[in-house]
Amino acid sequence: MAAFSTPKFKLFLAVLILVVLGGTAAIFVGYRGIMNKSDTFVSGIRDSANISIGNVHQTSTRNGVKEWILEAVSVRYLNEKKQAVFDNLAVTFFLKSENKVHLTGNKGILKTDSNDIEVTGNVVIKDKDCELQTEKLYYKHHQRTLSSQAPVKVTGSAFNLSADSMVFDLKTNKTVFEGNVKGTLGGNITM
Repeated sequence: MAAFSTPKFKLFLAVLILVVLGGTAAIFVGYRGIMNKSDTFVSGIRDSANISIGNVHQTSTRNGVKEWILEAVSVRYLNEKKQAVFDNLAVTFFLKSENKVHLTGNKGILKTDSNDIEVTGNVVIKDKDCELQTEKLYYKHHQRTLSSQAPVKVTGSAFNLSADSMVFDLKTNKTVFEGNVKGTLGGNITM
């Protein structure tokens, strides 16, 4: 018992207690610092995160009415740019007349803040009567228009048409072609 009551042993115990308390305090302060910084770190990841997803299906509705359905092989979300980049996409637009317009392309960029879409590469638009081909097309969500500033070719059962640009209004189902508009109607009439 005498060994435990010596001044050296009491000093050793006091130093040991101080070291343990100091270590505990250092770990606690360090942990608190990490936890406070982790919120910033995690929110920084969330703000600039890029996410890739395979086999995508997205539907857009306005006032309870389905406007379009988009499907793609894959999508990459770019949060900083507020964009979703789709590969091999197909979009079906629903018209008031209950007809559908089908759009396909190699690549599409959906602006997540406006729902506008840019489609590039082997762009094809089909409805029940005709098919349009171009290399680049824009969908303006608020106007509900499809437009192309690239040359377009349109074919149907009774006509062929080409032009430098076009705008198709999905609300009125009317199309305006501009620039070097050429075509054949009914196989015998040339424009």
